[in-house]
Amino acid sequence: MTSSAPATSAHAGPPGTPVVLDRRDGPYGEVVLRRHGELLQIIANGCFLMDTSDGRSERLLVDAARRALDGRSEPAVLIGGLGVGFSLAHAAQDPRWGRITVVEREPAVVDWHRDGPLSAFSARAFTDPRTTVVQGDLVTYVHETSDTFDALCLDIDNGPGWTVDQGNEGLYSPAGLAGCARVLKPGGVLAVWSAQPSAEFEGSLRNAGFQRVRTEEVPVARGVPDVVHLAVRPG
Repeated sequence: MTSSAPATSAHAGPPGTPVVLDRRDGPYGEVVLRRHGELLQIIANGCFLMDTSDGRSERLLVDAARRALDGRSEPAVLIGGLGVGFSLAHAAQDPRWGRITVVEREPAVVDWHRDGPLSAFSARAFTDPRTTVVQGDLVTYVHETSDTFDALCLDIDNGPGWTVDQGNEGLYSPAGLAGCARVLKPGGVLAVWSAQPSAEFEGSLRNAGFQRVRTEEVPVARGVPDVVHLAVRPG
């Protein structure tokens, strides 16, 4: 996910006027899919969320979790947030992953991937027999599901201190991190994408009982690097 900004403000990308492809009132407000040149962009409640310009962060998120599993055979991964599909597509391209589950709370986003413009980025992943797409709220899911996973990759916000929706704040609270640990198998990895590093969040992970807490940087063209926070549930 990229930094939020008003949808009406300038966003680095091709010149010209963005064209709205679909606009819906979802369970959490308005969501819009628009095309700007060759890019597809998702806007939520007037704020730019992400586009199809660059999937480096999403790929690193998945790869960092995979590396941290120390060669575990056919691990199951839970991806929080479907977005433009980069994380799911990258996971599905790696035959080493076993089960791949994605939780996305916006029905419109799921529809745009199933049979809409975003299917260009995710069609093969959607038909992969390892893939399950769950339409629902991730905060609720981690507290209620009976499934467990080897890795949990979170890319639903701009970071633990910069949430897209107020309801997501609970995911980074002690109770929310306990839910994340709940769905991880012993030795499982939590990977959280963030637009900026957070020593406070690293402390929260340690206080929640996670071990081997560390932060990997994702180089960007300008400004502070994006990061992936990594932590391991004790075995």
